[in-house]
Amino acid sequence: MEEGHGSFILVLCAELEPPLRVQSSCFNLAGGLVICVLSCMCVCVCVCDFAFIICTQPHLCNLLFVPSLPTVKQPPTIVKQSVKDYIVDPRDNIIIECEAKGNPVPMFSWRRNGKFFNIGKDPRVSMRKRSGTLEIGFRSGGRPEDYEGEYQCFATNDFGVALSSKILLRVSKAPLWPKEVLEPVVVTEGSPLVLPCNPPPGLPPPFTFWMNSMMIPIPHDKRVSMGLNGDLYFSNVIAQDAQTDYSCNARFLFTQTIQQKNPFTLKVQTNSDASLCNHSLSRKVAETMPTFLSPSGSESSKMVLRDERLLLECIAAGLLPFTPNPHLCTSTPTRPTPTIKWFKKGGDLPVQKVKFENFNKTLKIVSVSEEDAGEYVCMANNHVGSIRHSIIVQVKAAPYWLDKPTDLVLAPDENGRLVCRANGNPKPNIQWLINGQPINSSLPNPSRQVLGDTIIFRSVQMGSSAVYQCNASNQHGYLLANAFVSVLDMAPRMLDPKTRLIKVVENNRTFLDCPFFGSPLPELRWFKNGQGSGLDGGQYRVYINGTLEIKQARAEDAGTYTCVANSILGSANKQVHLEVKEPTRIVQASGHQSVIKGSTVHLECKVKSDPSLPVTVTWTKDDKPLYLGWRLKKDGESLTINNVNEGDEGTYACTVKSEIDQDSSSARLTVLGPPDPPIDLDLSDPAARSVRLTWIPGNDHRSPITEFLVQFEENRWEPGRWQNLSTYPGDLNSVVLQLAPFVNYQFRVIAINSVGQSQPSRPSLRYKTSGAAPDAIPKGLRGWGSKKDNMEITWERNGPNLHYNVFWRQKDTGEEWSNVTTLESKHIVSNTDTYVPYEIKIQARNDFGSGPESNVVNGFSGEDNPTDAPTELRVSKVNRTKVNVHWKSVDPSSVQGEFKEYRLYYWRESSLVPGLVVSKEKKTKGFYSTLAEPSGILSDLVPYSEYKMLMVVANSRFEGPPSNTVEFTTKEGVPDAPRFFRISRRSFDTIHLEWDKPLEPNGILTGYQLKYQTVNGSRLGRPQLEMFPPNVTDFTLRLLDRSTRYRFYLSARTQEGAGGVFAEESPHFTNEAYIDQVDIATQGWFIGLMCAIALIILILLIVCFIKRSRGGKYPVRDKKDLPLDPVDQKDQDGSFDYHSDEDNKPLQGSQTSLDGNVKESDDSLVDYGEGGDGQFNEDGSFIGQYTVKKDKDETEGNESSEATSPVNAIYSLA
Repeated sequence: MEEGHGSFILVLCAELEPPLRVQSSCFNLAGGLVICVLSCMCVCVCVCDFAFIICTQPHLCNLLFVPSLPTVKQPPTIVKQSVKDYIVDPRDNIIIECEAKGNPVPMFSWRRNGKFFNIGKDPRVSMRKRSGTLEIGFRSGGRPEDYEGEYQCFATNDFGVALSSKILLRVSKAPLWPKEVLEPVVVTEGSPLVLPCNPPPGLPPPFTFWMNSMMIPIPHDKRVSMGLNGDLYFSNVIAQDAQTDYSCNARFLFTQTIQQKNPFTLKVQTNSDASLCNHSLSRKVAETMPTFLSPSGSESSKMVLRDERLLLECIAAGLLPFTPNPHLCTSTPTRPTPTIKWFKKGGDLPVQKVKFENFNKTLKIVSVSEEDAGEYVCMANNHVGSIRHSIIVQVKAAPYWLDKPTDLVLAPDENGRLVCRANGNPKPNIQWLINGQPINSSLPNPSRQVLGDTIIFRSVQMGSSAVYQCNASNQHGYLLANAFVSVLDMAPRMLDPKTRLIKVVENNRTFLDCPFFGSPLPELRWFKNGQGSGLDGGQYRVYINGTLEIKQARAEDAGTYTCVANSILGSANKQVHLEVKEPTRIVQASGHQSVIKGSTVHLECKVKSDPSLPVTVTWTKDDKPLYLGWRLKKDGESLTINNVNEGDEGTYACTVKSEIDQDSSSARLTVLGPPDPPIDLDLSDPAARSVRLTWIPGNDHRSPITEFLVQFEENRWEPGRWQNLSTYPGDLNSVVLQLAPFVNYQFRVIAINSVGQSQPSRPSLRYKTSGAAPDAIPKGLRGWGSKKDNMEITWERNGPNLHYNVFWRQKDTGEEWSNVTTLESKHIVSNTDTYVPYEIKIQARNDFGSGPESNVVNGFSGEDNPTDAPTELRVSKVNRTKVNVHWKSVDPSSVQGEFKEYRLYYWRESSLVPGLVVSKEKKTKGFYSTLAEPSGILSDLVPYSEYKMLMVVANSRFEGPPSNTVEFTTKEGVPDAPRFFRISRRSFDTIHLEWDKPLEPNGILTGYQLKYQTVNGSRLGRPQLEMFPPNVTDFTLRLLDRSTRYRFYLSARTQEGAGGVFAEESPHFTNEAYIDQVDIATQGWFIGLMCAIALIILILLIVCFIKRSRGGKYPVRDKKDLPLDPVDQKDQDGSFDYHSDEDNKPLQGSQTSLDGNVKESDDSLVDYGEGGDGQFNEDGSFIGQYTVKKDKDETEGNESSEATSPVNAIYSLA
């Protein structure tokens, strides 16, 4: 193997989430030593047939395969062995595994039951080559049971002996049920019963269950259940239990066979003869208190090992009164079998660990720990009483590791230790062995000291390699661990090339690898750009394997990093050039789309990446490459699919890759289409006025059918015209159609989904209904008065060519029904009394007869104006915003209609605040009351105001005469918030505040109060208060610190207190510009500038007036039909060229519109002159000046030529 190259070692990096299989390069060093660098930040040192790991946490890397190198000497190590409790199938050959690594290749030997096992003397036993695995075959005869026993493997070479665990080999057994004849079990109804199972003792124990002779499982419930020992328990027996037999079955796991015990049959004795069963059974069974069928007694104990499963069981017997069931000639209990509850003395049951099974009869804890020990109590109770049983649970523990010894690699003269710590109950005994022999009997070694569970090594020397065993044991089991001590001597060495370029993505966690090795372990330091001290801490972290972690790579982290490994034997270094790149990201991608067949789809994939990194964008569909063509086009950062069809449906993924990272985005494309038309229309179940229509839906094209539309065509009234009959939900395909009589129908169906409608189906066969009288009652029948002396009767039509029989009579008078027949949907009954109740009904009829009559409906004739007014209107308990209103009601007969309410009209007459103008808009509020002297509360009034009110009574249409008018005054209240509150900064060290008085003072203002406090984030300063008289509406606050911000709370006050608060915060202070919010119109420089501008404009206007009196030349275009250009072009002589349309537009005056108004022409030059007449010179130029139209607003003037501005007028003078 060449240096720097070699085979690969496959490892499992357990530190990653999830664990990831990775490859690691192995490097051949001097003396046959191989170093394997793992990406999980460990260094695996491969020596001969063995590999060990140097890292802070050796358990992070699990070795799966190591190449074999025959040159380096190494003690043996057990790498594979059979389980301690080894049960084998007697039908197979026996294989006892034992694999070991070492150099020289280890020699294997076995002990059986503590004695040397001579393999060569037994022809059935063989050992695999280069392995200690035993194979025991039985082709030539022999019994597997003869080889049961305890086996232990020894792997030996010149440098030590490694031991396997003691393997207890047992052969699986599936014995048969013993021959037995089972007599019928006779039991009295209501008594408890236990049917024993007693399965044959198998290895492993069989799984038991109960069935009958028909191989039907026996149902389990609170009364009947199977115990942990396999017996079948009946808390109480009932007569139905004799209707089947009961057989216990045992299933043996290794042989996968089921053996069945002979079945039990039951004979249930009752106190009455079955022949006397005549539906009048009166037998009763006496009540009994619960008793325990399992366990027995009042107390028992249970021992369980740590991490094993704890099962506690309590099965109770008991009976409550039975009630006869005459239909079955049996009895059933009126209350259930005794219930089981569990408790733990001295504490609560661990809810997260405890599970109750078998109808609460079994308590189960899956993985027992020491805190689960204690006294558990099960209680069975029924209506008669209760009983308890205590189970003392002891938790013992076989030895388990606290600190398992691991392989130790030391350099000469280094120190080290092997630690073997285990725990258990009782506490395990620790025994050390060296090469399989007790360490006490080995030769003395001055560099080694045994201190209980620790072996300390001091100043080890070459040639002292050995294999040590630690045995931790107690009465419940043992643990055995091998650990070797190897001494190596090697100068520091880099395991990678001397220089390396690494490109990483910005803001990512980055690792710079520096795999190195040396013995003793070198000290490693990192430097950046060859300067400064070592990198460690803050943004950096150096791992013991040499890897430098940059927690979040930034652009400034780019550069050259050097790692240096030093030891007493020398030094080595390596350089890593780091380049930090921007991440490759998809910044805009399409989401899931549902498109209609035949449309065009654009799938976006907009990418942002580092400019120095070339990227490739690939598209896939359903994880397969996408082949582009005339329909599928890749256009820059998008994929376009033209004329989408169903084959385009799928998941499209856009993947963008650079050399160091990638990003992807996917979107689901669903192709929708209108459904196919239904097929196979069939008519069935014909009736006089209905028929069943059935069809088969077509393909919905991935958009579910939401409804079906059934249409019909008839050949009598409108032949050839299809009309909608009814719609039905999309999950129906068979409906009953309600039809009209004497019509020859044919039908078709249209399917509808979210995309649209299908084509109509093919028409069905024709179906003709027979003539018949109407069977429906007209809907919407009502009677109401449109005038005070009539009643209108209206209804809804329910079909063509129908007549209607209308009936009415005055209610509760006993008079006969009046009636009329009409073709209309309304009839008016005249000359009625005012607001009189009537009874109304209606009936439809045609040529075949009359339909059913409707139910009687109550109606009323018309209403009239109420004649009386409410009296004695008055108020009480007047406060700021509310007042109590009282009045006397009117005679109900005077309402002359349906009483709706007493309607109160009120309005604000004036405010008591001097000079405050108020709105006198009338408002209303209704009160419904039938009391003789009703009252109500009128709220939402304005304080400190004079109000007036009056009241009328109202029916559904009219109001009555008004009551007396009442005046009242509301009391003074607190004011509204100030109308505005402005805060400005007039200098660096002051804040100016302005406000205005409230819109509604609600009283006489007594002043204003201003509260303010400093604001610093979420912290507020101490509040301060300023009071102002009512005539002060501004305030200047001097700042102690110009960066301080304030929060202000301003409110107005009356004698009643402070009113609404107006809260504001001071603006932020900025150093970029000084913001002075003083009114600009008051500044001197601004006034001077405005005066100068006004003077210039005045001079220009005088010049324009003089020029106009002399006339000017304005050439006109030859093409008169062109419109006026938005921007006029200037001639060489300085004049403007205007387009006009003299042939089509009047030169003066205006057109008169149809309504007599004058409509001014948008393009008439008259609009731009001061007078109504426009004059032209002989050359066609306009004499005059363009000025702004007097009657047009500014926006309309902008639609014309630029010459409307004074500046353009000046240009025209040139």
